[in-house]
Amino acid sequence: MRDAVRLTLLALLAAAIWLGAPSNADAQFPKKLKDRVKQAAENETLNQVDRMIRNGVACAFHDLACIQKAHESGEDVYLTDEDGKPVVDEDGHTVDDPDKAARILGKEPGAGPGALPGQNAQTNLDFEAGESTIVGADYAEDNLGDFPRRFDLISGSFDVIDWEGRRYLRALSNGVFAIVLPEELPEKFTLETAVSIQHGNGWVAITPGRAYNTRPRDFRGSAVMVRFAKAGLDAIRNGGPVAMTQHDHDIVRTRVAPLQVMADGDHMKVYLDHHRVANVPNAVFPRSDTLFVAVSSASEDYPILLGPIRIAGGGADLYHRLAREGRVATRGILFDVNSDAIKIESAPTLEEIGTMLQDHPDLRISIEGHTDSDGEEAFNRELSERRAASVKRYLVETYEIDPSRLETAGFGESRPVASNDTPEGKQKNRRVELVRL
Repeated sequence: MRDAVRLTLLALLAAAIWLGAPSNADAQFPKKLKDRVKQAAENETLNQVDRMIRNGVACAFHDLACIQKAHESGEDVYLTDEDGKPVVDEDGHTVDDPDKAARILGKEPGAGPGALPGQNAQTNLDFEAGESTIVGADYAEDNLGDFPRRFDLISGSFDVIDWEGRRYLRALSNGVFAIVLPEELPEKFTLETAVSIQHGNGWVAITPGRAYNTRPRDFRGSAVMVRFAKAGLDAIRNGGPVAMTQHDHDIVRTRVAPLQVMADGDHMKVYLDHHRVANVPNAVFPRSDTLFVAVSSASEDYPILLGPIRIAGGGADLYHRLAREGRVATRGILFDVNSDAIKIESAPTLEEIGTMLQDHPDLRISIEGHTDSDGEEAFNRELSERRAASVKRYLVETYEIDPSRLETAGFGESRPVASNDTPEGKQKNRRVELVRL
């Protein structure tokens, strides 16, 4: 059909060239030619839409499960509105991107058909990073192209890459690696990384025992799981409950999305892109001294990326620690590289500090900034001062804390609490400390 249309257009253009400039009698010929070209293009568009409707799979623009299933089976998909009518773009072509379809329909990208009871409800997304770093692997000490020295490779192809100024661990095949901990994972711990998945069948799983791509596969229990279009806690060999939440696949397809885990005994919560995707009071995640990270459906064309990995032990209530010890180091306040701009991941820790100050109006604190030894000493001191001031400004503006209750100081790299020779040590040294006055 497309070839026939092209031949028709070429014939019409050839006729126009042969005839040359029109006479008065033929003055209407260019207009007729233009109309015929326009009609041919419109007919081709209609034929394209008709072929897609006859041969493709129809999915509602907000039905991510339907879209994923169609892509996984290799079928063409076209999206419809809530009434089942195909969504077409400004050129009259069908649309297969859910965000684009949402915009055409005048809806927020990622939105469903409407606000039903319980949708978009506010809840307490209470992730707070643990204070005591157990593992902090940011790949900074590894050569590009190498497998991280901090981990043990079991199977598969992995390498450290630099992408847009940040380092990631890239998977190029199915595989699994082990994170050997210096101590058994505590009852209360957090895990932070970031994930990107390109293939529709791709996934990343984290377990405390061997469950995927390795022998013996003897683990039975809960797995932290991120798939192309859903994430949460999965059950291995029926061990524990299944708590998986659908998400827009573009969250992990077009960027590296933050993945966070918070565990307190059997109670586990999982967050993807700062949205809670699992809240399980009876997870089966036995504590061990090794975590296994498995990936599937990765290749050079569809790589899987993992961001820096931090595993940390939890702590007691902030106010009681401050009252007992007089000084508390917080590592849940994060900043952009070489900047005092506070990252969104810091919100839960800042909320705890702000709420503590509101609940205890007589409490006065000093906010102290500290860095690791990377960079110039003078720059690190000035950066730590600006970061402390940024935290104070946030607490004053967001929680209306009287600025006279807050002092700030920056010490740069001058007061390390661990060696700067290891990634874990650097993680501990990059901190904001609160000191009771």
